[in-house]
Amino acid sequence: MPAIPPLEPPHPPEIAALLAPMMPEGIDPIALFRTFAHNPAMTRALQPWGGYELSRELSLSLRLRELVIDRVTARCGAEYEWGVHVAFFAERAGLDPAQLHSITHGSADDACWTDPVDRVVIAAVDALHDDGRLPPPLADELARHLDDAQRLDLAMLAG
Repeated sequence: MPAIPPLEPPHPPEIAALLAPMMPEGIDPIALFRTFAHNPAMTRALQPWGGYELSRELSLSLRLRELVIDRVTARCGAEYEWGVHVAFFAERAGLDPAQLHSITHGSADDACWTDPVDRVVIAAVDALHDDGRLPPPLADELARHLDDAQRLDLAMLAG
């Protein structure tokens, strides 16, 4: 059973309009696209004019977005991208030196992570990086803190 089930028809007109161009005429949207439709802004971005993950429509706060990007780039060894984000966004996102060290060399269990949302986001990024999926207990914990749109954004951004 998926953590976020696909929307089922009949779709409201706004959602139907977003889904229509994603498939050939007369073909119903696949479950993946109907799942994306929980987040209309992301669904719009899947159209040819994209750019969503870097837009202001992203449902994650600047802090959560930076936690995801900084952790992914650190785990992947993408030093340049990590450095750009840390230099430009770390202070704006409220990341302190201990958190920057942890996000690069530590774990979600480090003492510097006092906010449970920060902890679960870092743990989710690690699980996606390591296994390509969220184990059910972690998915449930993430769902307690983030809504469907935010969880979809986290997964897309981490990818």
